Amino acid sequence: MTTTDMPSASAAAAPVWARRAAHAIALCALPSGLWRIAMASGVYVGYSDEVLRDVYAIPGWGIAYVVGLSILAELAALFPLLLVSDRQRLLRSRTLAAVACTAAAVLVAVTLWQVVVALTVESHTYLSNGPARVVWACFFAPLAAIPVLMTAVTSSYMKRRRGIR
Repeated sequence: MTTTDMPSASAAAAPVWARRAAHAIALCALPSGLWRIAMASGVYVGYSDEVLRDVYAIPGWGIAYVVGLSILAELAALFPLLLVSDRQRLLRSRTLAAVACTAAAVLVAVTLWQVVVALTVESHTYLSNGPARVVWACFFAPLAAIPVLMTAVTSSYMKRRRGIR
């Protein structure tokens, strides 16, 4: 292979911290997905059988929804790995940058909205109090780090991309 055949030789490599942050995003989404899969599998996660049946349609189509949501969330959490990959990109650099910026902005907006709702609206939850709520909080707490990590990885990608032009 000659040097003219090399893909994007002028592209700067992603810094180590950006690579770690991109991998951390995928790991932050994993606990909540596992919690949902446990719920779909019939493991007690703090919901009564009546709530699972009436609200979440488990057993039934709710199992496919909950497992599908977990898979979709994890696939979305793997997206930042494209921003730090040295391999040939599936999307053009400009398209990838636009998707990354949009994803980071949406994640920040959704997180801020969730904080506002949590602080201003008395939420109606079916989750039982006690250990089940603590376990739920531990499994979903890492999701709060994703907007910050995604913004940092996107920022790093945009800085490196400016050098490619």
